[in-house]
Amino acid sequence: MNQLFGYVLVFVGGGCGASIRHAVNMASARALGTDFPWGTFIINITGSTVMGLIAGYLTFKGGATQHWRLFLMTGILGGYTTFSAFSLDTALLYERGALGLAAAYVLGSVGLSIAGLFAGLALVRVLS
Repeated sequence: MNQLFGYVLVFVGGGCGASIRHAVNMASARALGTDFPWGTFIINITGSTVMGLIAGYLTFKGGATQHWRLFLMTGILGGYTTFSAFSLDTALLYERGALGLAAAYVLGSVGLSIAGLFAGLALVRVLS
């Protein structure tokens, strides 16, 4: 039952995070225009900053249950931006002294994600 509750927390938090993401995207487009992806830019930076605040607080102050971690970090921030998880993973590799792995993770994640997107677009074009 406890494991099922964890999934519910992630589900609810993810919905909240995705709704906040949509609101930031809409507000950014209205305020700053659409010539640059301001919404995603702002979301990635703010999501990573909040992830750092939460992870730092939990590491140095503690006190939050696993349920709070699931709701806040996996749920809300995961629905808001997965870039925050990517940033945290990179920071953890860096802080462990695995600089090569951190660099490979960043370059590989960004490069292969963009390549995957282009491959998906190309495949749809070929099949359409």
